Amino acid sequence: MSTIKRRAVCSFENMSDEVAAAFSEKYPKGYSDYFPDLIKYDKPDGTSFYAVTVEIPDAIYLVKIQVKTDDAEDLERWLDGGDDDSDGSDGDSLPDDNISQYSNGDDDSVDGE
Repeated sequence: MSTIKRRAVCSFENMSDEVAAAFSEKYPKGYSDYFPDLIKYDKPDGTSFYAVTVEIPDAIYLVKIQVKTDDAEDLERWLDGGDDDSDGSDGDSLPDDNISQYSNGDDDSVDGE
């Protein structure tokens, strides 16, 4: 006789101790571990949430993870290699214009050429 597991949804912030222990076991490094498993779920009211699945002996939980949509999309683009430097920089420049403060006077080359 197969046992059907109970299915439930909880937020990351409100996990029971048992679910938290299973979450920590499945994702020991936290965010960097569970991002590939993060799934977007659409609700009937048109809103959505992101969650990962965590299983305990008697239940399967969707653990809701707070994700800013823009941040998730930016991270997905970065993971796919599509980081487009939307700040207008060319990626080769230093963060500020006063590069002389970083020089010790020993090197005349600024960009390594």
